[in-house]
Amino acid sequence: MAFDAGRICLDLLATSHPAEQLAGVGALCVWIGGVGLVPDGTSLAHAEGNWVQGFRELRSCIGPLVRFPHGPDTAPYERALRRINDLARAAPPTPRAVRTRGGDLVRELAAPPSCAELLALVARDAVELLTDPVARAAVRECEGDNCSLVYLDTSRGRRRRWCSSEVCGNRERVARHRRRAALARA
Repeated sequence: MAFDAGRICLDLLATSHPAEQLAGVGALCVWIGGVGLVPDGTSLAHAEGNWVQGFRELRSCIGPLVRFPHGPDTAPYERALRRINDLARAAPPTPRAVRTRGGDLVRELAAPPSCAELLALVARDAVELLTDPVARAAVRECEGDNCSLVYLDTSRGRRRRWCSSEVCGNRERVARHRRRAALARA
């Protein structure tokens, strides 16, 4: 399920819904390319199984911090915060501008990205989200039944209720219609 949550760190959270989407290195590489962590065409052939574990661990740290920004003063919460800060310290991949055959400039990476560099990009995005009061105030959890997706509400008036109007919103409208129809029959 492709889902644009509005921030890369929130997109990472969405990879566990409705089921695990980072099931292996191939799926992780598709996700990395899909969210734009690397420029199109970047080879990730050097990715290994421990990359999946690293991204899943980061996801497990981001979740409670985003959902409960003023979370409890507990050891697990503090460990998650420390881990995100530690991962954010690594240098991100180094981009460079290169000329195509047609003369246009495109972005590519100076070297194949390491797992630590890519994790740093996502961790830095999480730090920016958690420390920006305006962005933080726009974080919403989907109101759909059985949906735990979190997204950045950039809608006019900040009244968005669902991760997807086409999926969760439509389910809610159908359920509401069925409830009304059942009441009318009773």
